[in-house]
Amino acid sequence: MSPIKCDLLVIGAGSGGLSVAAGASQMGADVVLLEGHKMGGDCLNYGCVPSKALLASAKAAYGQAHAASFGVADQVPQADYAAAKDHVQNTIDAITPMDSQERFEGFGVRVIRAFGSFISPTEVQAGDHVIQARRVVIATGSSPFVPPVPGLETVPYETNETLFDLRERPDHLLIIGGGPIGMEMAQAHIRLGCKVTVIEGAKALGRDDPEAAAVVLDALRGEGVEIAEDALAAEISGEAGAIEVKTKDGRSFTGSHLLMAVGRKANVDRLNLAAGGIEPSRAGIKVDAGLRTSNRRVYAIGDVAGGLQFTHVAGYHAGVIIRSVLFGLPSKAQDFHIPRATYTDPELAQVGLTEAEARSKYGAALELARFDYHHNDRALAELKTKGFIKVMVVKGRPVGATIVGHQAGELISLWSLALANKLKMSQVAAMVAPYPSIGEINKRVAGAYFSPRLFDSPFVKRAVRFVQRWIP
Repeated sequence: MSPIKCDLLVIGAGSGGLSVAAGASQMGADVVLLEGHKMGGDCLNYGCVPSKALLASAKAAYGQAHAASFGVADQVPQADYAAAKDHVQNTIDAITPMDSQERFEGFGVRVIRAFGSFISPTEVQAGDHVIQARRVVIATGSSPFVPPVPGLETVPYETNETLFDLRERPDHLLIIGGGPIGMEMAQAHIRLGCKVTVIEGAKALGRDDPEAAAVVLDALRGEGVEIAEDALAAEISGEAGAIEVKTKDGRSFTGSHLLMAVGRKANVDRLNLAAGGIEPSRAGIKVDAGLRTSNRRVYAIGDVAGGLQFTHVAGYHAGVIIRSVLFGLPSKAQDFHIPRATYTDPELAQVGLTEAEARSKYGAALELARFDYHHNDRALAELKTKGFIKVMVVKGRPVGATIVGHQAGELISLWSLALANKLKMSQVAAMVAPYPSIGEINKRVAGAYFSPRLFDSPFVKRAVRFVQRWIP
């Protein structure tokens, strides 16, 4: 075995691990990065990037078939599924150099293409190397969770790790799981010419505000997606091209292909956590507020830390621990300002508390501000009038925001900024947005919060009358 000593060992070259490795190395630390699979991790190769590329292809197909309202003749789209997958791969290829081994070696990072496993609280083995580091960051991410449904082991199925390699368009895609991954892939495939059935054991998009989720689900059903809720998969049978899913309540669904999209599990199996003196949690690795594990030399970030499983969370975690690892300064991760988005059409985005959560926490102190897309001039011009924004406000400060509609994933960032910096609604209202833009929705909802205070206030009316009467 070849011994290596370094300041920082990063296990996993996904979004979080790459951010830590690049930042630490460029600030003078001696960094070793381990990756036993693909550089860039799940997001680049199997998740965020390929899914959004496929959605873009699907959006183009949908646009051809729904152009008449703009004065352009509708055309039946000739969707080439294999060519759409070429677009997916081209997108991955375009981003790959940014996450490549060569680029990070250029930063001074020593990259070892092997999985890491603890052999003691102070040592990690990776291939022929034994590494001792002052600090270790575990950033191994997550993988698709496949539940033990009877019969599944005998039936071919896809996950997000295999779906984007599929070249032949499914005739009828069955999707088990009605969360963001399931609903995004449902819309992508219905627009590319597949039949699609989503089978959800509880409520589709059940984590989100029900009113906002209903807007998305109605849109997908309107496009032809069958969404079966309260349909817990009990048995799966069949073969390639003819797959049957039976649910606990006796319903049966048949299709040509099956996608399992029921959630994620943390990648901890290879790490030998016990040897490292690292306590696991039900969702991954147990960490404190500073993302430090039970082994004080070891941190865990991103999906493996057992919290919110988003690429941008891993990047945020990287920034949090850089402060601790490199400078020895206290730093804590918080999640109240972390946004999430589902990139269906219309999009669905959330930051902070939902209405139900805010009502439970604040009761009568909660105020709601709301603005509908159909009052936005740019949305009217682009025929994107489905949706709304509502902001949960307590004592003049937003505590959560829900947006469903065109570009919701873009609009939600402002509310993350507001929550992170404890801004008041008056500060959002003071913003000037260009006209006409979808971004005006954020300003208008702040205006809606103040409208009753200004236009329905007897005090304001008396003050205005006094000024008009007595001040020249």
